[in-house]
Amino acid sequence: MAEVIGWDIGGVHTKAVWLSQGNLARARVESQAFEIWKADDELPSVLRSVHSSLEVGFPDAMAVTMTAELADVFESKRQGVLFVLHALREAFPDTPIFLLSLDQHFEPLEAALGNPLAFAAANWLASALFIAEQESSCLLVDVGSTTTDIVPIHEGCIVASGRTDMERLIAGELVYTGVVRTNPNTVAARVPVRGQSCSVAAEMFALMGDVYLQLGLLAPSDYTASTPDAGPKTVLGAQRRLARLVCADVEILSPEEIQHLARYLYERQLQQVSEAMYQVSSRLPGEDSPLIAAGSGGFLAIRAGQRLGLPRASLDISSEALSVLPCLAVAALLDKHLENGQI
Repeated sequence: MAEVIGWDIGGVHTKAVWLSQGNLARARVESQAFEIWKADDELPSVLRSVHSSLEVGFPDAMAVTMTAELADVFESKRQGVLFVLHALREAFPDTPIFLLSLDQHFEPLEAALGNPLAFAAANWLASALFIAEQESSCLLVDVGSTTTDIVPIHEGCIVASGRTDMERLIAGELVYTGVVRTNPNTVAARVPVRGQSCSVAAEMFALMGDVYLQLGLLAPSDYTASTPDAGPKTVLGAQRRLARLVCADVEILSPEEIQHLARYLYERQLQQVSEAMYQVSSRLPGEDSPLIAAGSGGFLAIRAGQRLGLPRASLDISSEALSVLPCLAVAALLDKHLENGQI
């Protein structure tokens, strides 16, 4: 049993979990917002900052998944993966670092440099492999700030149709919608206003984070993206941004009207996630599998699961750790490999 840090390096968040002796209950969690396209050269210092915030020493090994390679600051995913790998080695030159591949194998960082695309967006796979050991048949739904992963697991096996991002989008296993960064105009083209159907502005006036801040489902600290107007992450700030979605403001729309607007957008996003869950779960044999809800938007997965009539599975994992499930998962998986002498 070792001390391991698991990483999930995304385009807008850098997350880590410290795991000691495989003790899931004592896992330490840290997440920092970092929009890589704005200052990609700062990634090594961000990695060191996250490690410092965990308030632990250097581990025996680090395990890594990433999605940052899709950021448009990179010309290709290949370039993005290589950039992240070099940043990791710069930040932690003396620490053994392993990456989980889409073929379900751990490879040392130096070997990953030779086949970078095999390590792009494997975060969902880490979560699924870990969850399959906890709950042999289930539907894993991880709703994050930007995307939603829906992974079917049956009798301990991942029965997903896709592996890459594009394959998973086609299969309904990746839904590009999340509870913070998604623009509401991608959730609904029209919204109800004063008894009529109103087109929404094709502008970046608001985020779904404003919807959930208005509805009390996200705390200001969970609104981890920059606000479109650089305004405050308060209910009033959210109301101002949501009003602009229909080219109005808080002098034109009342708080009650904005609340109604937010509820409708919540309903439409819930429908997006529910429809994808129906699509994916229809491939599972037998009775409805229990739901594992994870991510910062786990509340959305839970509500969608209720609509589908799915029972909830109970895991002995903190909600904080579930909110950064890929980090916990990849750390636990690497710890098991080290213990079994598989690396």
